[in-house]
Amino acid sequence: MADKRDILEENNYLDVDLAEDRSLVVPEVNSNFETGREYVETGSVLVSKRVFEEKALKNVPVIEEEVSVERRELNEYVDVAPPAVRQEGDVTIVSVVKEVLVVEKRLMLVEELHITKNKKETVVPVKETLKREVVSVSQSNLGTDVEPLW
Repeated sequence: MADKRDILEENNYLDVDLAEDRSLVVPEVNSNFETGREYVETGSVLVSKRVFEEKALKNVPVIEEEVSVERRELNEYVDVAPPAVRQEGDVTIVSVVKEVLVVEKRLMLVEELHITKNKKETVVPVKETLKREVVSVSQSNLGTDVEPLW
């Protein structure tokens, strides 16, 4: 078994002189280490977007209005002038009057214009350019042994 002096010599404590009644105090040495984070690039992601155009044909309803005018001769004497314009259902009536000289002066309803709106709906093809976007994602790994997060 090795004595104290042999142990001290092995650990490079040769210059210490020990007396029989004295003891040697050897300082305690601690090792500490710290942990931390380091970001390592494991790859890259490329996102690209392209816009495509395509022709589209769609039937769109189109409403047309036509107006027809019908003249109705009346040639009637009236005591009071009718309203200049009146509405009867879908028909707009415009009264036309004139003064006529007779033995007495009276109003004569000469004619009325009956105006009717007719609606006609047709389907018309409409060409339009439509755009849509397409996104692609690609990933390149740099050869590290770190697993991707997703």
